[in-house]
Amino acid sequence: MSPLQIEAAVDATAALLDLPLAPAHRPGVLHYFALAADMADVVMAVPLQTADESGAVFRPVEPPTAA
Repeated sequence: MSPLQIEAAVDATAALLDLPLAPAHRPGVLHYFALAADMADVVMAVPLQTADESGAVFRPVEPPTAA
C-alpha cells in the first residue's frame, strides 16, 4: 500500500469506528498499519494448494495451572 492509501484507510477506519485519533498518535498508527500491510503481503504471497485447509476450527488450549 502506498502512504496515501494507508492514510486514507486509517482515516476511514477511525471515522467508521467514531474513534478519535490524537495528532500525536497518528505517526505511530500509520507506521504500524504499514507494518501490518507489509506482513499481509508476505502471507498472501504464499501459494496455497488444493489440499491446504483454512484454520476454520479454533480449539483453544487451556493454560497450565500454577503449582
